[in-house]
Amino acid sequence: MTKSCLPPDDLPSVQTIRVSEILFRQLEEATKKSFFLSCDNMTRVLLCHCHWYFQINSGILTLIMICPDMESYRNIMKTVPHFTEKLKQFTNRAKISVSSPIDKGIPWVLSIDNILPEGDLPSI
Repeated sequence: MTKSCLPPDDLPSVQTIRVSEILFRQLEEATKKSFFLSCDNMTRVLLCHCHWYFQINSGILTLIMICPDMESYRNIMKTVPHFTEKLKQFTNRAKISVSSPIDKGIPWVLSIDNILPEGDLPSI
């Protein structure tokens, strides 16, 4: 961590930092629940077949999905435009990270602004 150029009196207290971290975790959990409930049944099934959660970093909401097998990975990747539209209901600054099974590649990290419409995606 870099040393701040602000005087110590201008920095947040340790307690303020801890409370802030707790509030961010609660916001991530509430967002996860609301996001899941906003999805249709098919999308919920896809989400249930992988490990997924939200993370907020520097004010950017990131949907992180970790797929256990290549079939779920392909299905999730085909549904990325749908996830994008759902995320836009919650924020205008978000990313999606999709990880294939371990040792099968590196995670894709996509900004919701850079995602092609469903008809323009390459076939997987």
